[in-house]
Amino acid sequence: MNRKLSLQPHPDVYLIHRLLFRLLPVQILLAAVSQINGIVSSLFASNYIGARAMSAVGLYAPIGLLIGAVSVLFVSGSQIICGKFLGNNQVEQNSRLFSVSMLGTGLFSAVTMLFLVVYTMPGFPGRVSGDPETRRLLNQYILGQVPGVLPLLWGQQLSAFLSMENRPWRSTMASLASVAVTIGMNYLLVVRYRLGTLGLALASSAGLGVFLLVEAFHFLAGRSIFRFHMRFRDRGMLRELVRVGIPNSLTTCYVALRGVLINALILRYVGELGISAFSTANSFLGLFWAVPNGMLAVSRMAFGVSIGEEDRKTLTDVMRNALYRFVPLMAGIAAVLILLARQLTFLYYHDASAPVFEMTEWGFRILPLCMPLSVISMHFTCYGQASNKSFLVSLLAVLDGLVFVVLFSALLLPKIGLNGVYAANVLNGLGCAAVIFLYSCCVRRKLPSNMEELMVIPDGFGAAEEDRLDLSVRGMEEVVQVSREVQQFCLRKGIDARRAAFAALAMEEMAGNIIEHGFPQDGRRHSVDLRIVYKNGDIMIRFKDDCRPFDPQERELMMTPEDPAKNIGLRIVFRIAKEHSYQNLLGLNVLTVKI
Repeated sequence: MNRKLSLQPHPDVYLIHRLLFRLLPVQILLAAVSQINGIVSSLFASNYIGARAMSAVGLYAPIGLLIGAVSVLFVSGSQIICGKFLGNNQVEQNSRLFSVSMLGTGLFSAVTMLFLVVYTMPGFPGRVSGDPETRRLLNQYILGQVPGVLPLLWGQQLSAFLSMENRPWRSTMASLASVAVTIGMNYLLVVRYRLGTLGLALASSAGLGVFLLVEAFHFLAGRSIFRFHMRFRDRGMLRELVRVGIPNSLTTCYVALRGVLINALILRYVGELGISAFSTANSFLGLFWAVPNGMLAVSRMAFGVSIGEEDRKTLTDVMRNALYRFVPLMAGIAAVLILLARQLTFLYYHDASAPVFEMTEWGFRILPLCMPLSVISMHFTCYGQASNKSFLVSLLAVLDGLVFVVLFSALLLPKIGLNGVYAANVLNGLGCAAVIFLYSCCVRRKLPSNMEELMVIPDGFGAAEEDRLDLSVRGMEEVVQVSREVQQFCLRKGIDARRAAFAALAMEEMAGNIIEHGFPQDGRRHSVDLRIVYKNGDIMIRFKDDCRPFDPQERELMMTPEDPAKNIGLRIVFRIAKEHSYQNLLGLNVLTVKI
């Protein structure tokens, strides 16, 4: 029987959990690379160039944040739309998406590089510093960053598409190579040849260039399912890409504005030491924000595929994984950071009696509490993007990115000092969770009693509960029982006895084949997730497993073997099916058979 979805996890969600956790390490590493490179640059700048070099790096930060916001727009939009196309088995559409995405980021890169060069010219208006030496160092740093703009944007785009192809090892290699090259080039250009901030920026650009080259080889060698075509200048696709990705991009812009306002409040009520303490805690914790960002990246892909397939169960399973797996994991990481607050503070300040030491230590004690709460708002924002819930997405973007933190900081700073800013960030997470719950209550006009209601999944999305059957098979002993459930489901929906028997046979043969040949290949625990849907008088059976990829050409060979008796069960299934299709989605084998 069909299992009723609830807010609690149930036994049939392990396949999606394993998938997401398998993809998670690479996505965390990709999110951490920029933070690691930033830490490397800061260490070389402070130790080998001087304090003014750090000022130049800080003055460039708003420009870098703007470039990052555009990158987020294209990456998040590409992953969500690509997932929908894969879920709909529209693989050819992804070449259009890939081409438009690469052309769009390439055009933006060219404009940005030109602007940066013009910005360094004498007499350019809008100077951010009146000090001639700082301005000279900033100009050198900007010129060194120019060659890295295109590799940055294209590299992050290729990472998104490699993830959709389940090629995490190549992104891992690119990330490790990038860090190694950045460190080596910093030593060569900054320490040995003393090129100052120019060398600092060139080292970063070199690391980004290597990152792009390692990833690009897969596409240039023709091994990718995504192909670049200059003829794909599709404005409609570009508009859709921007529409889907802009909420995440706006959030980045809101965060930039929030930083300006928070800094002004800290200066007014605490002073420059407050800025130092807040920046110190934020800088170090930035490395650990790669974890929730990596969690979001894997869920974003799964959300897109689930919505493309119109699969209510997997869609809710992805959100369950976020709430019941990712949030506790992030809470554990936050707890470790809190316990190590004093030791972490000693990495930066050595006088425990100094005011800045105490303020920084409190930052390490309070700010980590934001991380598990952020997983909730980030995932609901991502789900809202994928499902076109524009009001919820826009509301969370402005509240999470700007309003809540600034409002709570303005209220608490005069009373409890810098801890008011720290507490405001935690209250921001609680406030966003409350908004998500209230949104569900308002739309449904009742308290949500299960995950579908909390997510406000439309009633017309996918197959209705009474028209679908979701099951999991973990061993041959379960195949016969599940086969009977499939047959009984078909009979209840009015399917004639002959086709009901064919559907049961298809399930038994295909699931049995996966268990017999797929499960033993790597010695790991596996399961076959089955989804049986009744629609317009037809029965659709979808088999999903996380075994090694199954080559569709092998399937064709099965149908015409030299031995007529070989694979006869599978050949009967393919012969009686109205339609059948196979694809590999995010490392999962997905076979669909329509009876």
